Amino acid sequence: MRIPGWLLAAFCAVNGALAADGKTNYEQRCAVCHGAGIAGAPRLGNAGDWAPRVARGKEAMHRSALLGTARGMPPKGGQVDLSDADIRAVVDYMLSRVPAAARPAPAATAALSNPAVASSATEPGSGAAEANAFNRLLRPPAKRNLPPAEDGIHDPAADGTHELQAPLAAFSALPRSNAGNRVDWVKALAEKKIAPRWDRDKPEVVATVMDLNIVREVKGSMPDVVYPHKQHTEWLDCSNCHPALFAPQKGANQISMAAILLGEKCGVCHGKVAFPVSECRLCHSRKKDGAAAAAVVPPPAAPR
Repeated sequence: MRIPGWLLAAFCAVNGALAADGKTNYEQRCAVCHGAGIAGAPRLGNAGDWAPRVARGKEAMHRSALLGTARGMPPKGGQVDLSDADIRAVVDYMLSRVPAAARPAPAATAALSNPAVASSATEPGSGAAEANAFNRLLRPPAKRNLPPAEDGIHDPAADGTHELQAPLAAFSALPRSNAGNRVDWVKALAEKKIAPRWDRDKPEVVATVMDLNIVREVKGSMPDVVYPHKQHTEWLDCSNCHPALFAPQKGANQISMAAILLGEKCGVCHGKVAFPVSECRLCHSRKKDGAAAAAVVPPPAAPR
């Protein structure tokens, strides 16, 4: 079906200068995630990624970009130096690249132009319109910390499997996190809620902890990465990372988000047995001016 030109123009038209600014900021600031779909970011020009978002209306997408999302995108995508207008222009530019097949029908566009209808259709918990426009368009969150008989690891036919404590019960007294298996393992260790054995055969052996932060300067606008040896060496021996994963020499390691997402370097643990890479601020925690960011440090490898 051919979409009328007036409808496409009404939905996506932006001021020429604004569009140019949006394109520039997208390419310089946002393409690293939205180009590859990192952490579920809708990919530029991908109809499947954008269709459920377009159905919510442009204002809802502006709000998500400005305020951040529960799926991991920080407010303004971490580009805090950009103005609200700049962020809206980036959204508008990305919308201008959405294929026509993903755009709403005329009736839907007219409804979304009505603030009252748009609100009822896009705000969770607001009635039947929300149930049709919101719930069915989002995949349900994956189940986490399943009982041993359901986790796909243990043999559900074995009697011993059913005697094991379920993770949800085992983790109930531990500090909470918003990522991974929802346990803050570093805090749990600091509060002595857990006491991992350093040597399997010798319980009296203690960890050799190195309290040294490594700062990796990041090109672009994201804050620099702080790697804390202390939190990692409380769990892991140096030989877990050196020299196979990281050469202990300045400038000898080429690290990129692409490599991490492919399971290399930091990705050997993070996203598998440690918190996922969607938690950007746990690693990118030092401001560009050199001042330390709020005291957040990434927890080391932990069970999921």
